[in-house]
Amino acid sequence: MPNRLIHEKSPYLLQHAHNPVDWYAWGEEAFAKARAEDKPIFLSVGYSTCHWCHVMERESFENANVAEVLNQYFVPVKVDREERPDVDRIYMLFVQASTGSGGWPMSVWLTPDAKPFFGGTYFPPDSRYGRPGFRTVLESLGRAWHGDRARIEQSANQVVEQLRQQAEAGDAGPKVGREVLDSAYFAFRRSFDPQLGGFGPAPKFPRPSIHNFLVRYAVTQKNEEALAMVLATLGAMARGGMCDQLGGGFHRYSVDDHWLVPHFEKMLYDQAQLAISYLEAYQITREPALSVVAHDILHYVLAELTHPQGGFYSAEDADSIIDPVNPHEKGEGAFYIWTAEELRAALGERDAAIFAYRYGVFEKGNVDEDPHGEFTGRNVLYQAHTLEETAQHAGLSVDVTDTALGSALRTLLWLRPRRPHPHLDDKILTSWNAMMISAFAKGAQILDRPGTHYAEAARRALDFIRLRLWDESDQRLLRRYRDGDAAVDAFLDDYAHLITALIDMYETSFEAADLDWAKRLAARALELFEDREQGGFFSTPSGQSDVLLRLKDDYDGAEPSANSVMALALLRLARMTGIAEFAVAAERTFAAFRSRLSAMPAGLPQMLVAVEFSMAPPMEIVLAGPREDPAMRDLLHVVRGRFLPNAVVMFAEEAPIGMFVIKDRPTAFVCENYACKLPVTAPAELAKMLGA
Repeated sequence: MPNRLIHEKSPYLLQHAHNPVDWYAWGEEAFAKARAEDKPIFLSVGYSTCHWCHVMERESFENANVAEVLNQYFVPVKVDREERPDVDRIYMLFVQASTGSGGWPMSVWLTPDAKPFFGGTYFPPDSRYGRPGFRTVLESLGRAWHGDRARIEQSANQVVEQLRQQAEAGDAGPKVGREVLDSAYFAFRRSFDPQLGGFGPAPKFPRPSIHNFLVRYAVTQKNEEALAMVLATLGAMARGGMCDQLGGGFHRYSVDDHWLVPHFEKMLYDQAQLAISYLEAYQITREPALSVVAHDILHYVLAELTHPQGGFYSAEDADSIIDPVNPHEKGEGAFYIWTAEELRAALGERDAAIFAYRYGVFEKGNVDEDPHGEFTGRNVLYQAHTLEETAQHAGLSVDVTDTALGSALRTLLWLRPRRPHPHLDDKILTSWNAMMISAFAKGAQILDRPGTHYAEAARRALDFIRLRLWDESDQRLLRRYRDGDAAVDAFLDDYAHLITALIDMYETSFEAADLDWAKRLAARALELFEDREQGGFFSTPSGQSDVLLRLKDDYDGAEPSANSVMALALLRLARMTGIAEFAVAAERTFAAFRSRLSAMPAGLPQMLVAVEFSMAPPMEIVLAGPREDPAMRDLLHVVRGRFLPNAVVMFAEEAPIGMFVIKDRPTAFVCENYACKLPVTAPAELAKMLGA
């Protein structure tokens, strides 16, 4: 019989709807039961494409004996961290502080008033891997609740007070100066892997906010090494198994130093951020290989993660069915990995040999360290050799080899969808969709490829959000849409990324309505989230009553912090609209985090992007004249061919006050540091002005 999660919309919660565990969703019903029965709450937080979440479900939550203990002593509550990042963040801070690490699944035990007293991540069913068994933990905590209640409640109260002090403490420190940019650069330089790319040892997670900072630092400081670190990392990632060599897009992270073996889930927010990293690197270098990777990411999202009405789905799972005859047997990466025999059967001996050399395929498999045996005899595709090396090895011309490889890729792309497909998390999140809209908008600007329809994809997704997740009457933004249902009041990251997406869309198609909506969203965000006393923004809106406390997100990790994104969005919007209140709020944000920026700038690279924008001499580029005039497109092509991170681009059918169009022709006005240069109409003159 299904439990009450069967009535939820979250794919993660629905995955647990047939567990014997008596699950509740986060809400008053669960807390009322805990109070009435005087039971602690067991909070389990994860997401639908999480590999170890699946493992813990199979081992423990589907086990009737474990479920009996869980139901007897606790009120079990499930939370989808992607729907409720606020709940996840509060208890993750507790788990990280109390255990020294964090991750998902997250397991936390709470008092009936939601105060945490014990926590961890994955617990095996029995003691192993140096971890206590889940049933043992449940029984011990159940006994402790009844036998040592006073100590548990005292500990929980102390934890909450510490979290509250951390959340409410004002910041102090010197005004943020350019030295923090230098300090962050040297920190990334120290952590950079010069042989294999990336920052820090395995597991190697992409952290695109580092790329965002370093490419801007490289351009403004004329520092070639900063750019070289980014290019080396992007190149290594694109060649490795973390990049889906067949279907495009990137897996979550690499478990090894060489970027070979990924954790196979694919997240929308990774695709969005990495697409922008490759696009900006291409804009700077004009290296074609970078544009190919960016195109492949965008193509993957359009092919696999796009709702028929234009929104973007959240993720694809790491696990998939190994054998269709036995649908309960799943393996990580089963959809993506190949045996040498499978390749010979699909491609024939000659082409399989060519393909195997190019993509690192061996008879015994190419994963040396495989403790769980998931990759035995199988191969993760990666670019082991270049096209030229492959041609030389095969004794063929480069053209013949390229043709053979192209045919092989098409064949395998036709065959792979016949395998059981990984689970698709088809919920649509405002913040992640907005990130992807920005990526498509920038793709339209930078790649400028005929037939790609990137601008149209961005517009359709933006229209989807406006239609499904925005209530114009009360100016209310929602976070999640799935299966006809929109729910959960938006958080700061939803507002921040959507404002950014609207600015990026304005600079793509110059629709005034985009800028107008961005202004209204920014004003609403200031009302709902800003801390007017201490500066910065809370992650949750004022008046929210179902969380312990309001926190300010300040770490640019796998996703950039909402405060960092909001600060830059407000500065850009202030530059475009002249609304000083937006810039003032951004400066208050820098003040709120100045101690953190000074002490650990490498933790906030995306906020440093905003700091750099605020410090740089402002640049405005105004294009005036008929929008569809070919001469206007030529001027726009010049602008978009250059990486100008501290500029804003505006459009006007008629010249702004104080400016004039030359001989009724499309005209460009470039203003730097509050002084405007003479208007130009020739692309060559504009190129010279912007730095040819």
